[in-house]
Amino acid sequence: MKKLTLTTVALAVVALLLGACGSHDMGSMDMGLMGMGSSNTGDSIPESSDFNDADVMFAQMMIPHHEQAIEMSDIALDPNTGASAAIIALATQIKGAQDPEISQMKNLLTTWGMPTDMGSMDHSSMMDGMLSLEEMATLGQLKGAEFDKAWAKGMIAHHEGAIAMANDVLANGKNSEILALANAVVSGQSTEIETLKPLAG
Repeated sequence: MKKLTLTTVALAVVALLLGACGSHDMGSMDMGLMGMGSSNTGDSIPESSDFNDADVMFAQMMIPHHEQAIEMSDIALDPNTGASAAIIALATQIKGAQDPEISQMKNLLTTWGMPTDMGSMDHSSMMDGMLSLEEMATLGQLKGAEFDKAWAKGMIAHHEGAIAMANDVLANGKNSEILALANAVVSGQSTEIETLKPLAG
């Protein structure tokens, strides 16, 4: 079954926490209910701010999403894995692009007074494309051509999830820096998917 997108996850969690049947608009959602509020009192983000709930949610969820892509890249860059030159080049490229983006998102969240850490939970059930802890462990045990194929398939799914999250914030977000980052994710990762497809067999 297709995993929930960013917006759907947010709505579902808030609905559960409130124990209510009403609908919730992303623009007015109280992110404080998820430990992501604009203040310790859970006040919603003022409309005058240069960011909104969707911007915060995107950054907070994309950080662990990017961190897993970097973890996957580190596995590929381990000489013991025996990854091909093509996979190594892509892993290096992905790590080089996403490391700075993580720092950028953490800096934004800090500036906004928002938490930057969602904890050490398995985020695969919350976000499209993320591998489970078991899938990551399996990937780390593969070698050579078998690893290349599994890594490429996993990274394609991972990128597709990131693109879905980026499209969500492009539709609902407000902050110019976040929107520029989301556009970069869509553009860069779409290109990488096309490079990965032949490697996935």
